[in-house]
Amino acid sequence: MLTLYAEGYGFSKRLCEDVVCWFVSRHLPRHKLEIEVLHRGLKRECALGYCDIAEGSYRPRSFLIEMDTHLDKQTYIRVLLHELYHMLQWVRGELKLKASKMHFKGECVEDLEYWQKPHEIHAHWNEKVLYGEYMKSIS
Repeated sequence: MLTLYAEGYGFSKRLCEDVVCWFVSRHLPRHKLEIEVLHRGLKRECALGYCDIAEGSYRPRSFLIEMDTHLDKQTYIRVLLHELYHMLQWVRGELKLKASKMHFKGECVEDLEYWQKPHEIHAHWNEKVLYGEYMKSIS
């Protein structure tokens, strides 16, 4: 079961809901998830999106995804799929918080540069695959 909240400004609620529902139905159909997708300006933070656990770091099922509002449609879909893939990593237990530090498959990734973090490498690779699958499914 999925509870989805899409909030903020400058976004297509229909597109957001379509992408999230497509992803969850394909990759997490049996999980009870609560996802809030908050759209806001992220330019100052030099980011396009974030995925955080909203509550409970042990077996998280509640997530906050923040998306930049100033994205073209293709970039929006790719970034949202990227953040949803991070959510999948949390649900699978691949990403965990231990002593307030992020770990991926048991290894601390806190001190690595963004492009060296293995969970980011996985998410970037999978965002491309997921984008192709999503676009094929809607055509």
